[in-house]
This record gives sequence, C-alpha cells and structure tokens, in this order.
Amino acid sequence: MEDLSDIENINEELLVKKCIAFDRHYQEIFYRKFADKMYNICLSYTGNHDEAADILQDGFMKIFRKIKQFNFEGSLEGWVRKIIVNTALETIRKKIKEQEKVIKINESKENNYDLNLSDLEGQKIIELVNLLPVKAQLVLKLYAIEGFSHKEIAHNLNISEGTSKSQLNRARMLLKQALLKLNGSI
Repeated sequence: MEDLSDIENINEELLVKKCIAFDRHYQEIFYRKFADKMYNICLSYTGNHDEAADILQDGFMKIFRKIKQFNFEGSLEGWVRKIIVNTALETIRKKIKEQEKVIKINESKENNYDLNLSDLEGQKIIELVNLLPVKAQLVLKLYAIEGFSHKEIAHNLNISEGTSKSQLNRARMLLKQALLKLNGSI
C-alpha cells in the first residue's frame, strides 16, 4: 500500500490502474492528490464555496466513471482539470437556464481596454470578477484564465462567436469601471 504522506510522488499509472479496479484506498489517494487544485478551479467559476464543493463532487464522480478512458497521452492533471472545468461549465449553463436571464447585447464595435491589474491583490480582482453578470464573468474566465478561443467559448456555451466577443468586451468594461471606482477615479 502507498503511504498517503507522499501523494505527490505516487506512480500515476499504478494510481489509475487501481482506480479502474475500484480500489477505494487508491481512489482516496487520487482524490487527495487533485482535490485542492480542482476545488480552487471550481471556486473561480462559482465564487461560492458550497457550489464549488458540489461541482468538485460531481466532477470526481465523472472522473471515477471515466477513469478507464484516460490513456496517458497527456498529463493526468490536465485530463482531470478538463473534466472539472466541463462540469463547472455544465453547472453554470444549467444555472443560467434556471434563472432565465436574457442578456441583450449591442453587437457594436469591440472596445479594447487595457486593465492595469498588477497593482491590485489577486483576491480583490477575483472578487470583482465574481460580481460581473454570469455570462460576462464566464466568458472572461474562459478567455483570460483558461485560454479558450472565442470559437471554443461559443461552442461550450452554445452562443455565437460575436456574443462571446461582446460578453468579453462587456466584462472588460464593467471590470474597468469597478477598478476605477475602487481606485477613487469615479
């Protein structure tokens, strides 16, 4: 049996094989190895600890159901992260549908705002981003944090590329206004 104190250095091939065999001890090791990082990803999408914990739980259920599909062509952490991000996106899509929010967007010109975020603490920026409207917040996170293209965002959120661009624009504008207000310029 592997020692739980050395989770980071565990042989990932052994870990995956044991999880495929439904070995509870190794599933616990797997969970402990990735849970903290994945929880932070969930929290960055929701801004709410309870929702993040729910997404994390749902994500790990999917991971353990799909673990035999992992083929070691990429990193195990990258594969886990992809499932967690997709679970977060599914949850947010459901939340948007439940709230039946209709956001009308002017598809006018695309403004580029240079935000000087280096002066602010990371936590304050996260708080400001989490105050943005749900769709604008989600597009900003997918584009700026996850590195998705507008085409990928459009596909994942079932919106047009133009809507993705305008939501990003809207998020930047609202974030800039919040930063100006925070810095006392407004």
